[in-house]
Amino acid sequence: DVHVATRPGGPWPAGPVVWHDLSAPFGQPALRWTRRPAVARLAKAVTAQIVLERYYNFGGEGVLAARALGVPAVLEVNAPVIDYPGSPKARLDRALLIRPMQLWRDRLCRLTDLFVTPSRAILPEWIDDQRVLEIEWGADVDAFTPPPPGPPPVGKIPECTCVFAGAFRAWHGAPLLARALARRHAAGDRRFGGLFIGDGPERAEAERAAAGVPHVTFRGALPHSAVPGALALADIGVAPFDAGRHAPLNLGFYWSPLKIFEYMAAGLPVVAPALPRLQRLVEHGREGWLYDPADPHGLEHALMALADDAERRRRLGAAARARVVRDFSWAAHCAALDARLRSLVTA
Repeated sequence: DVHVATRPGGPWPAGPVVWHDLSAPFGQPALRWTRRPAVARLAKAVTAQIVLERYYNFGGEGVLAARALGVPAVLEVNAPVIDYPGSPKARLDRALLIRPMQLWRDRLCRLTDLFVTPSRAILPEWIDDQRVLEIEWGADVDAFTPPPPGPPPVGKIPECTCVFAGAFRAWHGAPLLARALARRHAAGDRRFGGLFIGDGPERAEAERAAAGVPHVTFRGALPHSAVPGALALADIGVAPFDAGRHAPLNLGFYWSPLKIFEYMAAGLPVVAPALPRLQRLVEHGREGWLYDPADPHGLEHALMALADDAERRRRLGAAARARVVRDFSWAAHCAALDARLRSLVTA
């Protein structure tokens, strides 16, 4: 049985999960930790055997509730617990002399039985590796599927549609794709089109960069259920991350890139920068095409390499689908998580 305590804002998805509205006091996330008694009461009422909390700088209510009840505490960590070089938060903490924020984080980490994270690098070094489950998030491989097999429509225009799906934050790199498409069009290359799904602060810049380029569409934010159908219109899934524009990524590319996993599930070859962690998720030349992020034309050259060979795109997309079903599906994620949670309960 799974019970979720979260801030109000349903309606929640139907299914076996029981949802409980539990917002931070006065709507202030910085006061979330004060909800420890409420979380403990809820956990006791449902006879919880494990309390899992998603890490937040001013959280800790789940970990403390678990300790109060004497059950294992699990912390899901997908944002750095440690401070990145030059962090304003670290400077403020030092100015407060006793570093209260670091002390609080260290206390929560000492009370945690298991850390669930896509990257060990964002946890304090002193944490025992036996308490860490390093695991990727996943794609819904039943919702995201390749289109039915068959030849492409005769005279398909454009020949090669590149899709970007995301939140248009600075480090997501959507304008990089828009500029690459504009350069190909200016060079007389009419093979490419672009499909941009999502919204966010960089959308206006991307739209300006692609102004006047034919077959480029900005769909805006779509319900998640509509994204698989949109990806079915594409030939290449592009994740042009610009890691230099997000200071915490100095610690390494630490989050699980859901857009990449969903591209792969949809049978699309992935184009992305050859960052060390992405090289472990997408094998160059087998499941996608990775480019040097320091090369200002690297993205453009990667797109051209796939546009030139439809059979290569098909082969890469099929391998990407097989890989994500095996390694990066929610089923694979949950099987690994379930095994570790059960081991905590029976220990």
